[in-house]
Amino acid sequence: MKQAVAIIGGGVSGLTCGVLLAERGYRAAIFAKETGQQTTSAAAAAVWYPYDVEPADKVIAWALETYNVLVDLSSKSDTGVSMIELRQFSRAGKIQIPDWAIPLGARLLPPFVIPGGVGESPGLPQSKFPPAFKSGFALNVPLTDTTIYLDYLASRFLTASGSITANVFFKKLEDVSDEFVLVINCAGMGARELVHDVDLEPHRGQVAIVPKFAGLSCAVVCDDAPLMYAIPRTNDCVFGGTNELSDDLDIDPAVTSRIVAECSRVLNIGNPVVLAGRVGLRPFRKSGVRLEGDRLNDGRTVIHNYGHGGAGFTLSWGCAREVLQLASSR
Repeated sequence: MKQAVAIIGGGVSGLTCGVLLAERGYRAAIFAKETGQQTTSAAAAAVWYPYDVEPADKVIAWALETYNVLVDLSSKSDTGVSMIELRQFSRAGKIQIPDWAIPLGARLLPPFVIPGGVGESPGLPQSKFPPAFKSGFALNVPLTDTTIYLDYLASRFLTASGSITANVFFKKLEDVSDEFVLVINCAGMGARELVHDVDLEPHRGQVAIVPKFAGLSCAVVCDDAPLMYAIPRTNDCVFGGTNELSDDLDIDPAVTSRIVAECSRVLNIGNPVVLAGRVGLRPFRKSGVRLEGDRLNDGRTVIHNYGHGGAGFTLSWGCAREVLQLASSR
């Protein structure tokens, strides 16, 4: 049995690190203020794409590594991972396909598949539909249904003899029991207070959960203002969204109405009923993702893994594998 490891944070980053460490024989324990559907991860649309995160050179490598793992998981029915066509649009002008997306098969979309409306026929001219966007590209990517995937990760972690303790709040990392010789900091926005990281800032995201409806088989995303995305999942659909500097976790009904109205306008549908609203704080770090080893004041090793912005799921396996490498080399 390898050494005891405490993982701080029960979102996708903490769970993924936990799975890798526990399955490699570490005695891993997750401690978190919130777990499962109460975490920021649960509020994510969780379509694979490196969004709102820095630095690009490291991020793309972690993202591509995660892409490969998620593609493999999409073949298993119990994971909540599936492949979906992501259509990324621009309102402003001609969109540029990122260099990293070209080997993955990204392709420019012709005008007739630019919404418009959900149900348009490829033979109909775009002029018959509202000109919501001016250009776009398509890319097949993994989609992780958070209502299934987070439970899958937790179950896999527990099966590997890991343990999860919820409702735990540490003022500092040194408060972790000294039975754990290694601490993994996956606290997300919590790291702002936990390690006094002034570079962390909350990028607030609000979404509306609506019923799944016929005609939307792809993920529709536009990062131009106003930010909008419509992501069909197994049992529902996520309408978004917002990206604002704020730590307000309350659902704003006016924002919900705006999100639903904009998504419905783009998709050319009537406003659907809202099943639920969710708010999460993307842990954006101005100086980039922090993934490095360090020493606590009591001499123990800590590995920091936080600041993933809007790309927690997208970077999860790539970052977790680097955490495992750092743990193995200590």
